[in-house]
Amino acid sequence: MSITVSQVSKKFGNFQALDNINLDVKPGTLVALLGPSGSGKSTLLRTVAGLETPDQGKIKINGRDTTNLDIRKRNIGFVFQHYALFKHLTVRRNISFGLDIRKKSPQAIKQRVNELLELIQLQGFGDRYPSQLSGGQRQRVALARALAVQPEVLLLDEPFGALDAKVRQELRDWLRRLHDEVHLTSIFVTHDREEAMAVADKIVVMNQGRIEQIGTPAEVYDNPANPFVMSFVGEVNILDHTSPLFKRTNRANSASRLFVRPHDLEIFETPQKHHVAAKVQRIVHLGWEIQLELALGDRSVVSAHLNREEFSRLELELGQQVYLEPRQVKYFEQDQLNYHASSTSNQQIAV
Repeated sequence: MSITVSQVSKKFGNFQALDNINLDVKPGTLVALLGPSGSGKSTLLRTVAGLETPDQGKIKINGRDTTNLDIRKRNIGFVFQHYALFKHLTVRRNISFGLDIRKKSPQAIKQRVNELLELIQLQGFGDRYPSQLSGGQRQRVALARALAVQPEVLLLDEPFGALDAKVRQELRDWLRRLHDEVHLTSIFVTHDREEAMAVADKIVVMNQGRIEQIGTPAEVYDNPANPFVMSFVGEVNILDHTSPLFKRTNRANSASRLFVRPHDLEIFETPQKHHVAAKVQRIVHLGWEIQLELALGDRSVVSAHLNREEFSRLELELGQQVYLEPRQVKYFEQDQLNYHASSTSNQQIAV
């Protein structure tokens, strides 16, 4: 089922939560709404669900105008961050809740619940209560309950936000596999860029109630539309025209800023033409990679990331002088630094 958001705006008092949002989600797509707190991502999700009513604009699901349609008639599955399971009901009864309300036959309910218990890999847990489950298991039950009524669209509001890092990673991998099986049009909200990139087909980056960029994970990371996107979807060093690294590029415009990701700084032990000298100020072991803090000649500090093999080869020590060469950089001019997403606000953007 497709989802079309046309010129949707929403205010809470004087706060502009959504500012003329246009979005077209194709059937079967898994879309992430990514952005910081207050960017409008949860408000947009709740507006699609019918939990909020837009001040202007329209929402269509599969071509049907649902802007003012009762939430119970939208056939939407919604998964909340904090599970919202009924504590006094078993797993089986939690999953069947929507089917019970719809007065489905006992045999149909039993069959559907058994299918879902198998889908979420909790076949032996049907008679347990939520208090007897782990956080990850509860969230899977919440997802099964949303899927029980065979919704046209699945919406998830930071579904893994209340879980620890290891369980989050396991569940996001599971959600991706589940989506590949059921191909249900889905939108999920997250502020975790790694989560969005690991799970979504397309990412909608939001900021201050507007859409900054839409693209695949690779597109928004490798070709960010503006400084906000580049900074939000990955770590970055931001340098002005006084930096030795900036001067090395021979770019004359002092209104520009140079953006270079830590993994795009190549490190050498001996200098070559155009290399920039730096001293190793800090070494942080992050397990699968090593983070270096490097002091430049102007006393500014940049971050560089090496894999363990590169770090072992260089045998770096604190205080050691090294030489830097950026593999890839991006420049943003002053008008781009002050960018706001007005360029995308008046056109329908397909996902």
